[in-house]
Amino acid sequence: MNILLVYPQMPDTFYAMKHFIQVIGKKAAYPPLGLLTIASLLPEEWSKKLVDINVTALSTKDLEWADFVFLSAMNVQEESVREIVELCKRTGVKIVAGGPLFTHEHERFPTIDHFILNEAEITLPLFLEDLKQGTPQPIYKTNEFADVALSPLPAFELVNMDQYIYSIVQYSRGCPYMCDFCDVTALFGRRPRTKNSDQIIQELEAIDRKNNVRLVLFADDNLIGNKRILKNDLLPAIISWRKKKKPGFFFATQLTINLADDEELMNLLIEAGFRHVFIGIETPDEEGLKESMKIQNLKRDQLENIRKLHKAGFIISAGFIVGFDTDTTSIFQQQIDFIQQSGIPLPIVNILKAPPGTELFKRMKKEGRLSKQFAFAEGETNIVTVMDEKTLYSGFIELITNIYLPEKSYQRLIQFFSTYQPPKTFTKVPAKYGLKDMRIVFRILYLLGVKDKYRKFFWKLILWSILNKPKYLDLAILYGIMVYQMHKTYLHIKQNVKKQNKKIYDQKEEAALNISL
Repeated sequence: MNILLVYPQMPDTFYAMKHFIQVIGKKAAYPPLGLLTIASLLPEEWSKKLVDINVTALSTKDLEWADFVFLSAMNVQEESVREIVELCKRTGVKIVAGGPLFTHEHERFPTIDHFILNEAEITLPLFLEDLKQGTPQPIYKTNEFADVALSPLPAFELVNMDQYIYSIVQYSRGCPYMCDFCDVTALFGRRPRTKNSDQIIQELEAIDRKNNVRLVLFADDNLIGNKRILKNDLLPAIISWRKKKKPGFFFATQLTINLADDEELMNLLIEAGFRHVFIGIETPDEEGLKESMKIQNLKRDQLENIRKLHKAGFIISAGFIVGFDTDTTSIFQQQIDFIQQSGIPLPIVNILKAPPGTELFKRMKKEGRLSKQFAFAEGETNIVTVMDEKTLYSGFIELITNIYLPEKSYQRLIQFFSTYQPPKTFTKVPAKYGLKDMRIVFRILYLLGVKDKYRKFFWKLILWSILNKPKYLDLAILYGIMVYQMHKTYLHIKQNVKKQNKKIYDQKEEAALNISL
Protein backbone atom coordinates (compact mmCIF):
# COMPACT_ATOMS: atom_id res chain seq x y z
CA MET A 1 0.00 0.00 0.00
CA ASN A 2 1.38 3.42 -0.98
CA ILE A 3 0.43 6.23 1.42
CA LEU A 4 0.94 9.92 0.65
CA LEU A 5 0.73 12.11 3.75
CA VAL A 6 -0.09 15.70 2.73
CA TYR A 7 0.13 18.82 4.88
CA PRO A 8 -1.69 21.85 3.36
CA GLN A 9 -0.31 25.31 2.78
CA MET A 10 -0.44 27.78 5.66
CA PRO A 11 -1.94 31.02 4.30
CA ASP A 12 0.39 34.01 4.03
CA THR A 13 -2.19 36.09 5.87
CA PHE A 14 -1.84 33.83 8.92
CA TYR A 15 1.80 32.78 8.90
CA ALA A 16 3.37 35.29 11.31
CA MET A 17 6.82 33.71 10.79
CA LYS A 18 6.80 34.00 6.98
CA HIS A 19 9.39 36.78 6.66
CA PHE A 20 11.59 35.37 9.42
CA ILE A 21 11.66 32.07 7.53
CA GLN A 22 12.64 33.80 4.30
CA VAL A 23 15.44 35.82 5.90
CA ILE A 24 17.25 32.74 7.21
CA GLY A 25 16.68 30.81 4.00
CA LYS A 26 14.32 28.08 5.23
CA LYS A 27 10.98 26.91 3.81
CA ALA A 28 8.81 26.49 6.93
CA ALA A 29 8.93 26.79 10.71
CA TYR A 30 8.53 23.15 11.75
CA PRO A 31 7.46 19.80 10.26
CA PRO A 32 3.87 18.50 10.62
CA LEU A 33 4.11 16.43 13.81
CA GLY A 34 0.55 15.08 13.51
CA LEU A 35 1.23 13.43 10.14
CA LEU A 36 4.60 12.11 11.33
CA THR A 37 2.78 10.43 14.22
CA ILE A 38 0.09 9.10 11.87
CA ALA A 39 2.82 7.60 9.69
CA SER A 40 4.09 5.60 12.67
CA LEU A 41 0.58 4.32 13.41
CA LEU A 42 0.28 2.85 9.90
CA PRO A 43 1.49 -0.70 9.11
CA GLU A 44 5.29 -0.87 8.83
CA GLU A 45 5.16 -2.69 5.49
CA TRP A 46 3.31 0.18 3.79
CA SER A 47 5.31 2.67 1.73
CA LYS A 48 4.96 6.23 3.03
CA LYS A 49 5.87 9.62 1.66
CA LEU A 50 5.29 13.05 3.20
CA VAL A 51 4.54 16.15 1.13
CA ASP A 52 4.46 19.37 3.15
CA ILE A 53 3.12 21.91 0.67
CA ASN A 54 4.80 24.66 2.69
CA VAL A 55 8.11 23.10 1.61
CA THR A 56 7.47 21.42 -1.74
CA ALA A 57 4.71 21.30 -4.36
CA LEU A 58 2.25 18.43 -4.59
CA SER A 59 2.71 16.80 -7.98
CA THR A 60 0.41 14.68 -10.12
CA LYS A 61 3.15 12.03 -10.07
CA ASP A 62 2.89 11.87 -6.26
CA LEU A 63 -0.87 11.39 -6.46
CA GLU A 64 -0.66 8.74 -9.17
CA TRP A 65 1.78 6.79 -6.95
CA ALA A 66 -0.54 6.86 -3.93
CA ASP A 67 -3.30 4.41 -3.01
CA PHE A 68 -4.52 6.86 -0.34
CA VAL A 69 -3.83 10.48 0.53
CA PHE A 70 -3.83 11.13 4.27
CA LEU A 71 -4.69 14.79 4.83
CA SER A 72 -4.46 16.67 8.14
CA ALA A 73 -5.44 20.32 8.58
CA MET A 74 -6.37 23.21 10.85
CA ASN A 75 -9.13 25.75 10.13
CA VAL A 76 -6.72 28.29 8.65
CA GLN A 77 -5.63 25.80 5.98
CA GLU A 78 -9.10 25.34 4.47
CA GLU A 79 -8.34 27.08 1.16
CA SER A 80 -5.34 24.82 0.53
CA VAL A 81 -7.36 21.78 1.64
CA ARG A 82 -10.01 22.41 -0.99
CA GLU A 83 -7.36 22.70 -3.70
CA ILE A 84 -5.80 19.40 -2.59
CA VAL A 85 -9.20 17.66 -2.50
CA GLU A 86 -9.97 18.86 -6.02
CA LEU A 87 -6.58 17.65 -7.27
CA CYS A 88 -7.09 14.25 -5.63
CA LYS A 89 -10.53 13.87 -7.19
CA ARG A 90 -9.19 14.66 -10.64
CA THR A 91 -6.45 12.08 -10.15
CA GLY A 92 -8.84 9.47 -8.69
CA VAL A 93 -6.98 8.89 -5.41
CA LYS A 94 -9.02 8.40 -2.23
CA ILE A 95 -8.64 10.78 0.72
CA VAL A 96 -8.47 9.98 4.43
CA ALA A 97 -8.79 13.22 6.43
CA GLY A 98 -8.34 14.23 10.06
CA GLY A 99 -7.24 17.10 12.28
CA PRO A 100 -9.09 20.02 13.92
CA LEU A 101 -10.67 21.34 10.71
CA PHE A 102 -12.46 18.06 10.03
CA THR A 103 -13.17 17.14 13.64
CA HIS A 104 -15.16 20.38 13.94
CA GLU A 105 -16.65 20.59 10.44
CA HIS A 106 -16.30 17.37 8.43
CA GLU A 107 -19.81 17.76 7.00
CA ARG A 108 -18.58 20.72 4.93
CA PHE A 109 -16.36 18.38 2.88
CA PRO A 110 -18.77 15.87 1.28
CA THR A 111 -16.32 14.69 -1.41
CA ILE A 112 -13.74 13.36 1.09
CA ASP A 113 -13.89 9.55 1.29
CA HIS A 114 -13.02 8.83 4.92
CA PHE A 115 -12.77 10.93 8.09
CA ILE A 116 -10.55 9.91 11.02
CA LEU A 117 -11.81 12.34 13.66
CA ASN A 118 -10.77 13.19 17.21
CA GLU A 119 -7.52 11.50 18.29
CA ALA A 120 -6.07 9.08 15.74
CA GLU A 121 -4.57 6.78 18.36
CA ILE A 122 -8.19 5.66 18.95
CA THR A 123 -9.95 6.10 15.60
CA LEU A 124 -7.24 5.23 13.06
CA PRO A 125 -6.87 1.56 14.15
CA LEU A 126 -10.64 1.13 13.64
CA PHE A 127 -10.32 2.38 10.08
CA LEU A 128 -7.27 0.20 9.41
CA GLU A 129 -9.08 -2.92 10.64
CA ASP A 130 -12.12 -2.19 8.45
CA LEU A 131 -9.85 -1.46 5.49
CA LYS A 132 -8.19 -4.82 6.00
CA GLN A 133 -11.63 -6.46 5.89
CA GLY A 134 -12.59 -4.44 2.80
CA THR A 135 -15.34 -2.51 4.63
CA PRO A 136 -13.97 0.97 5.45
CA GLN A 137 -16.62 3.39 6.77
CA PRO A 138 -16.99 7.09 5.91
CA ILE A 139 -16.57 8.41 9.48
CA TYR A 140 -14.66 7.27 12.55
CA LYS A 141 -15.04 9.31 15.71
CA THR A 142 -14.96 8.93 19.49
CA ASN A 143 -15.82 10.78 22.69
CA GLU A 144 -12.84 9.20 24.46
CA PHE A 145 -9.38 10.70 24.88
CA ALA A 146 -6.26 8.79 23.90
CA ASP A 147 -3.60 7.55 26.30
CA VAL A 148 -0.65 9.47 24.83
CA ALA A 149 1.74 7.24 26.77
CA LEU A 150 0.95 4.70 24.01
CA SER A 151 1.68 7.11 21.14
CA PRO A 152 4.50 5.93 18.84
CA LEU A 153 7.77 7.65 18.01
CA PRO A 154 6.98 10.07 15.14
CA ALA A 155 8.48 9.16 11.77
CA PHE A 156 11.08 11.94 11.73
CA GLU A 157 12.88 10.13 8.92
CA LEU A 158 10.18 11.31 6.48
CA VAL A 159 11.30 14.95 6.65
CA ASN A 160 14.38 16.86 5.58
CA MET A 161 15.10 19.08 8.59
CA ASP A 162 17.30 21.39 6.51
CA GLN A 163 14.04 22.88 5.20
CA TYR A 164 12.76 23.85 8.67
CA ILE A 165 13.80 26.31 11.37
CA TYR A 166 13.21 23.92 14.25
CA SER A 167 12.02 20.46 15.16
CA ILE A 168 8.98 19.52 17.21
CA VAL A 169 7.72 17.12 19.89
CA GLN A 170 4.56 16.94 21.98
CA TYR A 171 4.55 15.97 25.65
CA SER A 172 0.92 16.56 26.65
CA ARG A 173 -2.56 17.20 25.30
CA GLY A 174 -5.31 19.14 26.99
CA CYS A 175 -5.50 22.23 29.20
CA PRO A 176 -7.17 22.78 32.59
CA TYR A 177 -8.43 26.24 31.61
CA MET A 178 -11.55 27.23 29.69
CA CYS A 179 -10.68 30.35 27.66
CA ASP A 180 -13.80 30.77 25.54
CA PHE A 181 -12.00 31.64 22.26
CA CYS A 182 -9.79 28.52 22.37
CA ASP A 183 -10.82 25.10 21.02
CA VAL A 184 -8.21 23.07 22.93
CA THR A 185 -10.58 21.75 25.60
CA ALA A 186 -13.19 20.81 22.97
CA LEU A 187 -10.54 18.82 21.09
CA PHE A 188 -8.45 17.40 23.93
CA GLY A 189 -10.26 17.90 27.23
CA ARG A 190 -9.41 19.70 30.47
CA ARG A 191 -7.26 16.98 32.03
CA PRO A 192 -3.75 17.20 30.57
CA ARG A 193 -2.58 13.76 29.48
CA THR A 194 1.16 13.26 29.31
CA LYS A 195 3.70 10.99 27.70
CA ASN A 196 6.30 9.51 30.01
CA SER A 197 9.82 10.86 30.12
CA ASP A 198 11.26 7.81 28.32
CA GLN A 199 9.11 8.58 25.28
CA ILE A 200 10.23 12.19 25.14
CA ILE A 201 13.89 11.29 25.61
CA GLN A 202 13.56 8.79 22.77
CA GLU A 203 12.11 11.53 20.54
CA LEU A 204 14.86 13.98 21.53
CA GLU A 205 17.48 11.31 20.82
CA ALA A 206 16.03 10.85 17.32
CA ILE A 207 16.18 14.61 16.73
CA ASP A 208 19.70 14.91 18.16
CA ARG A 209 21.00 12.22 15.81
CA LYS A 210 20.21 14.52 12.90
CA ASN A 211 22.33 17.21 14.58
CA ASN A 212 21.00 20.06 12.43
CA VAL A 213 18.52 22.01 14.60
CA ARG A 214 19.12 24.59 17.32
CA LEU A 215 15.56 24.67 18.66
CA VAL A 216 12.93 22.06 19.50
CA LEU A 217 9.33 23.15 20.01
CA PHE A 218 7.27 21.38 22.68
CA ALA A 219 3.92 21.75 20.87
CA ASP A 220 1.80 21.47 24.00
CA ASP A 221 -1.44 23.33 24.56
CA ASN A 222 -0.11 24.26 28.01
CA LEU A 223 3.14 22.59 29.04
CA ILE A 224 2.59 23.33 32.74
CA GLY A 225 -1.00 22.05 32.78
CA ASN A 226 0.14 19.14 34.99
CA LYS A 227 2.88 20.63 37.16
CA ARG A 228 3.30 17.63 39.43
CA ILE A 229 4.26 15.18 36.68
CA LEU A 230 6.33 17.83 34.91
CA LYS A 231 8.39 18.48 38.05
CA ASN A 232 8.73 14.87 39.14
CA ASP A 233 9.23 13.07 35.84
CA LEU A 234 9.90 14.97 32.62
CA LEU A 235 12.12 17.86 33.71
CA PRO A 236 14.47 15.81 35.94
CA ALA A 237 14.82 13.27 33.10
CA ILE A 238 15.65 15.97 30.53
CA ILE A 239 18.14 17.64 32.88
CA SER A 240 19.92 14.33 33.43
CA TRP A 241 19.90 13.53 29.69
CA ARG A 242 21.17 17.00 28.79
CA LYS A 243 24.15 16.63 31.15
CA LYS A 244 25.09 13.31 29.54
CA LYS A 245 24.42 14.07 25.88
CA LYS A 246 24.98 17.84 25.71
CA PRO A 247 22.60 18.31 22.75
CA GLY A 248 23.02 21.41 20.60
CA PHE A 249 19.41 22.56 20.89
CA PHE A 250 17.24 24.30 23.44
CA PHE A 251 13.45 24.36 23.81
CA ALA A 252 10.45 26.56 23.14
CA THR A 253 6.90 25.95 24.31
CA GLN A 254 3.51 27.44 25.20
CA LEU A 255 2.38 27.87 28.79
CA THR A 256 0.40 30.14 31.10
CA ILE A 257 1.53 33.22 33.00
CA ASN A 258 1.04 31.55 36.38
CA LEU A 259 4.46 29.95 35.83
CA ALA A 260 5.66 33.14 37.57
CA ASP A 261 4.05 31.85 40.79
CA ASP A 262 6.31 28.78 40.96
CA GLU A 263 10.05 29.42 41.52
CA GLU A 264 10.89 25.72 41.60
CA LEU A 265 9.22 25.06 38.27
CA MET A 266 10.89 28.10 36.67
CA ASN A 267 14.32 26.87 37.79
CA LEU A 268 13.69 23.33 36.53
CA LEU A 269 12.51 24.56 33.12
CA ILE A 270 15.56 26.78 32.72
CA GLU A 271 17.91 24.01 33.79
CA ALA A 272 16.23 21.63 31.32
CA GLY A 273 16.94 24.09 28.49
CA PHE A 274 13.61 25.88 28.00
CA ARG A 275 14.13 29.43 26.73
CA HIS A 276 11.37 30.75 24.44
CA VAL A 277 7.83 30.64 25.85
CA PHE A 278 4.58 31.80 24.30
CA ILE A 279 2.03 33.17 26.78
CA GLY A 280 -1.51 34.29 26.08
CA ILE A 281 -1.72 37.68 27.80
CA GLU A 282 -4.74 38.74 25.67
CA THR A 283 -5.50 42.02 27.44
CA PRO A 284 -4.45 44.17 30.41
CA ASP A 285 -8.15 44.87 31.03
CA GLU A 286 -9.63 42.70 33.77
CA GLU A 287 -13.15 42.91 32.38
CA GLY A 288 -11.94 41.42 29.08
CA LEU A 289 -10.16 38.63 30.96
CA LYS A 290 -13.31 37.84 32.95
CA GLU A 291 -15.52 37.84 29.85
CA SER A 292 -13.22 35.43 28.00
CA MET A 293 -12.79 33.23 31.12
CA LYS A 294 -9.03 33.83 31.13
CA ILE A 295 -9.04 33.29 34.88
CA GLN A 296 -5.35 32.39 35.18
CA ASN A 297 -4.43 35.97 34.22
CA LEU A 298 -6.73 37.61 36.76
CA LYS A 299 -5.75 39.09 40.13
CA ARG A 300 -2.09 39.48 39.26
CA ASP A 301 0.34 42.13 38.09
CA GLN A 302 0.96 40.80 34.60
CA LEU A 303 3.74 43.31 33.87
CA GLU A 304 5.61 42.29 36.99
CA ASN A 305 5.11 38.59 36.15
CA ILE A 306 6.61 39.18 32.69
CA ARG A 307 9.63 40.98 34.17
CA LYS A 308 10.10 38.12 36.63
CA LEU A 309 10.08 35.55 33.83
CA HIS A 310 12.53 37.62 31.75
CA LYS A 311 14.87 37.89 34.73
CA ALA A 312 14.65 34.13 35.23
CA GLY A 313 15.98 33.57 31.69
CA PHE A 314 12.79 33.11 29.66
CA ILE A 315 12.20 35.01 26.41
CA ILE A 316 8.51 35.73 26.03
CA SER A 317 6.37 35.90 22.93
CA ALA A 318 2.78 36.78 23.73
CA GLY A 319 -0.69 36.96 22.24
CA PHE A 320 -2.92 40.04 22.58
CA ILE A 321 -6.54 40.57 21.52
CA VAL A 322 -8.82 43.54 20.97
CA GLY A 323 -12.52 43.36 20.20
CA PHE A 324 -13.92 41.90 23.42
CA ASP A 325 -17.49 43.00 24.18
CA THR A 326 -16.18 44.87 27.22
CA ASP A 327 -13.53 46.83 25.29
CA THR A 328 -13.90 50.60 25.08
CA THR A 329 -11.89 52.97 22.87
CA SER A 330 -9.29 53.29 25.67
CA ILE A 331 -8.21 49.65 25.13
CA PHE A 332 -5.93 50.50 22.20
CA GLN A 333 -3.71 52.86 24.21
CA GLN A 334 -3.85 50.45 27.17
CA GLN A 335 -2.49 47.69 24.95
CA ILE A 336 0.21 49.96 23.46
CA ASP A 337 1.41 51.05 26.91
CA PHE A 338 1.36 47.53 28.31
CA ILE A 339 3.22 45.96 25.37
CA GLN A 340 5.93 48.64 25.22
CA GLN A 341 6.46 48.59 29.00
CA SER A 342 6.62 44.78 29.06
CA GLY A 343 9.64 44.53 26.77
CA ILE A 344 8.08 41.47 25.14
CA PRO A 345 10.23 40.95 22.02
CA LEU A 346 7.46 39.47 19.87
CA PRO A 347 3.89 40.59 20.65
CA ILE A 348 1.26 39.05 18.37
CA VAL A 349 -1.85 41.24 18.27
CA ASN A 350 -5.15 40.38 16.65
CA ILE A 351 -8.83 41.14 16.59
CA LEU A 352 -11.00 38.61 18.44
CA LYS A 353 -12.12 35.63 16.36
CA ALA A 354 -14.54 32.81 17.18
CA PRO A 355 -13.04 29.55 15.86
CA PRO A 356 -15.50 26.68 15.24
CA GLY A 357 -15.68 24.36 18.24
CA THR A 358 -15.13 27.08 20.84
CA GLU A 359 -17.56 28.31 23.48
CA LEU A 360 -17.28 31.76 21.93
CA PHE A 361 -18.39 30.40 18.54
CA LYS A 362 -21.41 28.73 20.16
CA ARG A 363 -22.35 31.94 21.98
CA MET A 364 -21.95 34.14 18.92
CA LYS A 365 -24.04 31.72 16.85
CA LYS A 366 -26.75 31.64 19.50
CA GLU A 367 -26.79 35.47 19.64
CA GLY A 368 -26.85 35.76 15.84
CA ARG A 369 -23.48 37.52 15.83
CA LEU A 370 -21.46 35.32 13.47
CA SER A 371 -20.61 37.29 10.34
CA LYS A 372 -19.06 34.23 8.64
CA GLN A 373 -17.86 30.73 9.48
CA PHE A 374 -14.28 31.69 10.29
CA ALA A 375 -11.76 34.51 9.73
CA PHE A 376 -8.33 33.38 8.60
CA ALA A 377 -6.36 36.59 8.28
CA GLU A 378 -4.76 38.87 10.84
CA GLY A 379 -6.86 41.97 11.42
CA GLU A 380 -10.06 40.16 10.49
CA THR A 381 -12.94 38.77 12.54
CA ASN A 382 -16.02 36.61 12.09
CA ILE A 383 -17.87 38.33 14.94
CA VAL A 384 -20.33 41.21 14.85
CA THR A 385 -18.55 43.25 17.50
CA VAL A 386 -20.11 45.50 20.14
CA MET A 387 -17.63 48.25 19.27
CA ASP A 388 -18.34 50.08 16.03
CA GLU A 389 -16.44 48.39 13.20
CA LYS A 390 -14.76 51.54 11.95
CA THR A 391 -13.60 52.41 15.49
CA LEU A 392 -12.31 48.88 16.05
CA TYR A 393 -10.35 48.68 12.82
CA SER A 394 -8.87 52.19 13.09
CA GLY A 395 -7.92 51.52 16.73
CA PHE A 396 -6.32 48.23 15.75
CA ILE A 397 -4.23 49.98 13.07
CA GLU A 398 -3.15 52.58 15.64
CA LEU A 399 -2.16 49.78 18.00
CA ILE A 400 -0.01 47.83 15.54
CA THR A 401 1.54 51.06 14.24
CA ASN A 402 2.73 51.83 17.76
CA ILE A 403 4.30 48.43 18.38
CA TYR A 404 5.38 47.05 14.97
CA LEU A 405 7.22 49.96 13.38
CA PRO A 406 11.01 49.37 13.57
CA GLU A 407 11.59 52.30 15.92
CA LYS A 408 8.96 51.00 18.38
CA SER A 409 10.25 47.41 18.16
CA TYR A 410 13.80 48.65 18.79
CA GLN A 411 12.69 50.55 21.92
CA ARG A 412 10.91 47.47 23.25
CA LEU A 413 13.93 45.24 22.61
CA ILE A 414 16.21 47.58 24.56
CA GLN A 415 13.66 47.33 27.38
CA PHE A 416 13.82 43.52 27.10
CA PHE A 417 17.62 43.30 27.13
CA SER A 418 17.77 45.70 30.09
CA THR A 419 15.50 43.34 32.06
CA TYR A 420 16.84 40.01 30.79
CA GLN A 421 19.21 38.77 33.49
CA PRO A 422 19.46 34.98 33.55
CA PRO A 423 21.00 33.51 36.72
CA LYS A 424 24.64 32.41 36.88
CA THR A 425 23.41 28.81 36.99
CA PHE A 426 21.89 29.33 33.51
CA THR A 427 22.28 26.08 31.54
CA LYS A 428 24.54 26.58 28.55
CA VAL A 429 23.49 25.03 25.26
CA PRO A 430 26.66 24.14 23.31
CA ALA A 431 26.77 25.81 19.92
CA LYS A 432 27.35 23.47 16.98
CA TYR A 433 27.81 25.94 14.15
CA GLY A 434 28.89 24.89 10.68
CA LEU A 435 29.29 26.30 7.20
CA LYS A 436 25.50 26.42 6.70
CA ASP A 437 25.14 28.58 9.80
CA MET A 438 27.79 31.01 8.57
CA ARG A 439 25.92 31.35 5.27
CA ILE A 440 22.74 32.15 7.21
CA VAL A 441 24.56 34.84 9.23
CA PHE A 442 25.92 36.49 6.07
CA ARG A 443 22.44 36.34 4.52
CA ILE A 444 20.97 38.05 7.59
CA LEU A 445 23.66 40.78 7.60
CA TYR A 446 23.05 41.49 3.92
CA LEU A 447 19.24 41.47 3.97
CA LEU A 448 18.81 43.38 7.24
CA GLY A 449 22.02 45.36 7.48
CA VAL A 450 22.45 46.42 3.85
CA LYS A 451 19.32 45.90 1.78
CA ASP A 452 16.52 46.76 4.22
CA LYS A 453 15.17 50.33 4.28
CA TYR A 454 15.15 50.33 8.10
CA ARG A 455 18.66 48.88 8.47
CA LYS A 456 19.70 51.59 10.93
CA PHE A 457 17.58 50.00 13.65
CA PHE A 458 19.22 46.63 13.05
CA TRP A 459 22.69 48.16 13.46
CA LYS A 460 21.57 50.24 16.46
CA LEU A 461 20.44 47.05 18.18
CA ILE A 462 23.68 45.22 17.33
CA LEU A 463 25.82 48.13 18.53
CA TRP A 464 23.81 48.49 21.74
CA SER A 465 24.26 44.78 22.42
CA ILE A 466 28.04 44.91 21.80
CA LEU A 467 28.41 47.83 24.18
CA ASN A 468 26.00 46.70 26.89
CA LYS A 469 25.25 42.96 26.60
CA PRO A 470 27.98 41.43 24.39
CA LYS A 471 27.27 37.86 25.49
CA TYR A 472 23.75 38.17 24.05
CA LEU A 473 24.88 39.29 20.59
CA ASP A 474 23.32 36.17 19.05
CA LEU A 475 19.97 37.11 20.63
CA ALA A 476 20.34 40.66 19.32
CA ILE A 477 20.80 39.30 15.80
CA LEU A 478 17.79 37.02 16.26
CA TYR A 479 15.60 39.90 17.38
CA GLY A 480 16.99 42.11 14.69
CA ILE A 481 15.27 39.66 12.35
CA MET A 482 12.14 40.02 14.47
CA VAL A 483 12.17 43.81 13.98
CA TYR A 484 12.15 43.13 10.25
CA GLN A 485 9.45 40.47 10.64
CA MET A 486 7.19 42.69 12.70
CA HIS A 487 7.44 45.58 10.25
CA LYS A 488 6.58 43.30 7.31
CA THR A 489 3.70 41.88 9.34
CA TYR A 490 2.49 45.41 10.09
CA LEU A 491 2.48 46.34 6.40
CA HIS A 492 0.62 43.17 5.50
CA ILE A 493 -2.01 43.52 8.24
CA LYS A 494 -2.55 47.19 7.44
CA GLN A 495 -3.19 46.32 3.80
CA ASN A 496 -5.54 43.48 4.76
CA VAL A 497 -7.50 45.66 7.19
CA LYS A 498 -7.96 48.29 4.49
CA LYS A 499 -9.34 45.59 2.17
CA GLN A 500 -11.56 44.28 4.95
CA ASN A 501 -12.90 47.76 5.70
CA LYS A 502 -13.68 48.40 2.05
CA LYS A 503 -15.50 45.07 1.85
CA ILE A 504 -17.52 45.89 4.97
CA TYR A 505 -18.51 49.31 3.72
CA ASP A 506 -19.32 47.99 0.23
CA GLN A 507 -21.58 45.37 1.82
CA LYS A 508 -23.30 48.04 3.94
CA GLU A 509 -23.89 50.24 0.90
CA GLU A 510 -25.30 47.28 -1.03
CA ALA A 511 -27.60 46.39 1.89
CA ALA A 512 -28.76 50.01 2.16
CA LEU A 513 -29.44 50.11 -1.58
CA ASN A 514 -31.47 46.89 -1.40
CA ILE A 515 -33.54 48.33 1.45
CA SER A 516 -34.22 51.56 -0.45
CA LEU A 517 -35.24 49.58 -3.53
